[in-house]
Amino acid sequence: MNGSASDHVSRETAYPSWSAEEGPRGAGYVGGRGGQVPPGTEPADSPGTRRASDGVTRPANAPGDARSTPRRNSVASARFEPPVPHQPTPDGVRDASPTAVASDASAAPVEPYAAPPVDPSFVSRETGEDDDPPLAMEAMRAVQILNPSGEVTMPRPERTRVMCVANQKGGVGKTTTTVNLAVALALHGNRVLVIDLDPQGNASTGLNVPHHTGVPDVYDCLINSVPLADVAQAVEGIPNLWCVPATIDLAGAEIELVSVVARESRLDRAITAYPGHFDYVFIDCPPSLGLLTVNALVAAQEVLIPIQCEYYALEGLNQLINNINLVRQHLNPRLEVSTILLTMYDRRTRLADAVEQDVRNHFGDKVLQAVIPRNVRVSEAPSYGQSVMTYDPGSRGATSYFEAAQEIAERGVMEPVSRNA
Repeated sequence: MNGSASDHVSRETAYPSWSAEEGPRGAGYVGGRGGQVPPGTEPADSPGTRRASDGVTRPANAPGDARSTPRRNSVASARFEPPVPHQPTPDGVRDASPTAVASDASAAPVEPYAAPPVDPSFVSRETGEDDDPPLAMEAMRAVQILNPSGEVTMPRPERTRVMCVANQKGGVGKTTTTVNLAVALALHGNRVLVIDLDPQGNASTGLNVPHHTGVPDVYDCLINSVPLADVAQAVEGIPNLWCVPATIDLAGAEIELVSVVARESRLDRAITAYPGHFDYVFIDCPPSLGLLTVNALVAAQEVLIPIQCEYYALEGLNQLINNINLVRQHLNPRLEVSTILLTMYDRRTRLADAVEQDVRNHFGDKVLQAVIPRNVRVSEAPSYGQSVMTYDPGSRGATSYFEAAQEIAERGVMEPVSRNA
């Protein structure tokens, strides 16, 4: 190119002051790639010059005359100021013919940057007519779980179901499962008793039942033969729910039970002598296979085993099944493993899926379809003395435990068990 690099303008740039007849630099432009004099005009001057409108020949890189319109680098401008999509650019508005608007005097002036009108009947394809907002869905779940009307929405069994929640491995969710299942069933019309047989007393904490030293507890029932009705406490805020607390005194009960006659059936006799009627009796066992767990297995008809979706939980399951079989053979022939509940399920890991498949292949229909996921609300609830059912009824943890309780209740109606209370 004969001109300097600073004067180069792309051919694709359309500026309003340029005309198709004169070209980008006027009729006298010579130079640039393919620049030629149109026919009928004066002969071209020497290369590297151009003829201005006043007939004076100037160098190609000389500044233009005063009458010429300053050039504008539209390409650089568009790089930093992109036009609004689907709207006319400022250059296009400037080039619009004013006669189109003047032809109709009655027409209202059109604002070039005005937003297009929106049809009020338009609905986005991403929004279904039947879809509710997440908050509305959570509120509906909360009302369904809390059941403020107090109606019996879960079927009640014909006879009392005594369920022992056992697993010798700690931290698999025994206490959490006991508390939340009991609250879910009680909120939906069932009479439930929770017996805290763990010296840690976590079930008593989760139900906000006093269990400090000096409070009558399950230790008095096992060692001193105190009636169960004298130590059971009604759970505040949850109708139809009672709890037999456990204090630190229960830690020495196993040693004291060694010399007691019929030591394995002390809890069974206490439950049988209870004057009232319960639909469910949940026994929260300690993480061991000692005398306290044996007492719970002898008193129960069904065993509910929570299994954490990790390998260690599967490793200790065989020993628990062997102990249950020994108790069935020698002490309690009616005992059976009726329910398996998968807890702390993390769908992001392949290990959780592998454990679930192994458990379902081994135990079959005994495994509940409801699976308890990892949920921080479930862990937060005991610090407030509540179950997750009342602490955050719309959370995933509460919904999962509600589904598990409903499944247990429906299975109890289909397969009635004998009554021992």
